[in-house]
Amino acid sequence: MSYFIHADLDAFYASVEQLDHPEFKNKPVIVGGLPGDRRSVVSTASYEAREYGVHSAMPLVQAVKLCPDGIYVRGNMNRYREKSAEVMAVFSDYTPVFQQLSVDEAFLDITGTEKLFGPPETLAREIKKTIFDKTGLTVSTGLASNKYVAKIASGMSKPDGLFVIPPGDEEKFMMSLPTDKIWGAGKKTRELFAKHGLKTCADIHRLSPEILRSLFGKALGIFLYRAVRGQAAEDFENKQENRSMSAERTFPYDLHDEFEIETHLFSIASEVFFRLLQTNLQSRTIIVKIRYGEDFSTEGGRETFQNPLQTLNEYYDQLLALFHKKYQAGRGIRLLGTGVANLEPKSNIMQTELFDSVTEKEKILEKSILAINSKYPKAALKRGRLLEPCPKGL
Repeated sequence: MSYFIHADLDAFYASVEQLDHPEFKNKPVIVGGLPGDRRSVVSTASYEAREYGVHSAMPLVQAVKLCPDGIYVRGNMNRYREKSAEVMAVFSDYTPVFQQLSVDEAFLDITGTEKLFGPPETLAREIKKTIFDKTGLTVSTGLASNKYVAKIASGMSKPDGLFVIPPGDEEKFMMSLPTDKIWGAGKKTRELFAKHGLKTCADIHRLSPEILRSLFGKALGIFLYRAVRGQAAEDFENKQENRSMSAERTFPYDLHDEFEIETHLFSIASEVFFRLLQTNLQSRTIIVKIRYGEDFSTEGGRETFQNPLQTLNEYYDQLLALFHKKYQAGRGIRLLGTGVANLEPKSNIMQTELFDSVTEKEKILEKSILAINSKYPKAALKRGRLLEPCPKGL
């Protein structure tokens, strides 16, 4: 039997601010900007601020109207990454198989860990306690037999909760939920639910696959049919025999700005590449995944090269080219993912042209970053995205 934990740090940015500033504790904290920052949006609101109706992605101007006496901060991403690294280090102590979705959430595959840590629920509670003891942060967790149900379960008892779906109860659990609990259903999909009078997952469950496809289109219709039955939704990892490694990120709003999209893509690629370095494996195959917000349709593609990827910049350059081949320009992106496939042990035998000075310097830099982060998890060093090509010889 498979077991997955979805772990979601509670109001992460705001919780870090409350941790670092004890005077903020039990007060409404809004991260994203200061009053008067007319273009800013709320990144995270503490649970105290949410009682006023403030939520993420809300224009800051509106948040100030709802909560004029709140504590507003612009945020400190370096500090948030540092705390995130502490949390991810705890996860890696319990299982080598975990997928970081974003700075504040991850999936943990705890299948087969019973002999080491006891029953899955016992392990989930131990992980929660360890996170709090080591970082001062609380995490809400969901435990289920597949990632999709675990993700939804983690949101059922926030903050600092644990919600367990026993094996065999996945469909029963989903049938008890309103449609707004369906993970992945965006604003336009929810509008379609309302248009067709679908208020609960049970309402969707009663519809045949053919009707769902006619109402929502093929991709979303199939997804909904599986989701309301508590079945494992589409999984980004390659299910073929060839090993793969991947990461993806779901956004609270659709991305349209090209620079923002490419920056997120670089961040996700960085995560994958440094995991690849850590395992001492190599790959010639890159994967990209794009999910659009308005209709839940998904673009995907892969490309295989003659030589293994050597550096993060090489990986990103190839990934960016593949992304632009697949991306339907102008459409809003709700999810981005990338990965490497056909993993194999790293070989020291490479073609001569790979050993140019720039590549070698980049490889040394990346190995140094990996070594420092392995020894000092709080360092959370990352490579920055190059805004212009690196001049030759630098």
